[in-house]
Amino acid sequence: MVEAPSFEFALDDERPRLLAHCYRMLGSLPDADDAVQETLLRAYRSRDSFEGRSSLGTWLHRIATRVCLDMLADQRRRQRAMEMGPVGNTESPLVEVAAECWLEPVPDALVLPPRAGPEERAEIRQRIRLAYVAALQHLPPRQRAALLLTDVVGFSAAEAADLLETSVPALNSALQRARATLARHAPSPAPGELTEEQLGLVERFVDAFERYDMEALTALLREDATMSMPPYSLWLRGPGDIAAWMTGRGAACRGSRLVPTHANGAPAFGQYKPNPETGRYEPWALVMLELGESRIEGLTFYLDTGRFFPRFGLPEFLPGSLPSNPE
Repeated sequence: MVEAPSFEFALDDERPRLLAHCYRMLGSLPDADDAVQETLLRAYRSRDSFEGRSSLGTWLHRIATRVCLDMLADQRRRQRAMEMGPVGNTESPLVEVAAECWLEPVPDALVLPPRAGPEERAEIRQRIRLAYVAALQHLPPRQRAALLLTDVVGFSAAEAADLLETSVPALNSALQRARATLARHAPSPAPGELTEEQLGLVERFVDAFERYDMEALTALLREDATMSMPPYSLWLRGPGDIAAWMTGRGAACRGSRLVPTHANGAPAFGQYKPNPETGRYEPWALVMLELGESRIEGLTFYLDTGRFFPRFGLPEFLPGSLPSNPE
């Protein structure tokens, strides 16, 4: 029998890893948080049955995977704008899509265990990249579970097969299909830590965006870079169309300020747009960058600030007043 206080402490220690696992399975932080809560509740209620033949983390991941599979039975696949329809242009209409359809961001701070070493932290960042989690959503739920349990969590094929109530040969066959699907939809894994060149790229992006110098900003983009603005299904491709949007229908973002944070293992920012009526900078978007080796590959502006800013600990507005002519 496990003593309740020590067991509760151990559960709290595993929470970030469980949240990362459930997020990869479900593609939504609120859903993942619900799954973790249910996992910890089930674990606490059945703590007397934990015999210690496997690690506590392994036992908890077994419970969490079952919870996620139950939840996925009633959910549709979460997607990014690029999977919802063809590329748009600066004249395309803005069509809003329901929140439950979107792949959502996750704050690094919630999924990185405080006591984890540099190697584990880098691995977690690598496996929560937005492109990677988006690719996982293309897998049927049981294939997704099989791949995550074996390739990320570290289960043996026998352990994963036992959990999924299948044979080892059947599991290995599912893994082959899952890895092939993932290879089609996901880029090569990005490094867990940013290089000096990428850090410089982020600094130049912030400088160009806050000056609203679109020539300088688009020079940082790959030729096939994308931009999307959930909850709208519209997405754009290429520096030309992105610049045309930002200087046209998006020109009200001129004069914005960026507050740094981290999402999905990559740099992100709270964007605060000047509001002349209130005289202050007010929330506009959670901006996420997807970085290649030397260029920005994607920009995502999550516009539902009431939904996302509290999760990232971003302020309701920036202190201070606007300049007389914000630039």
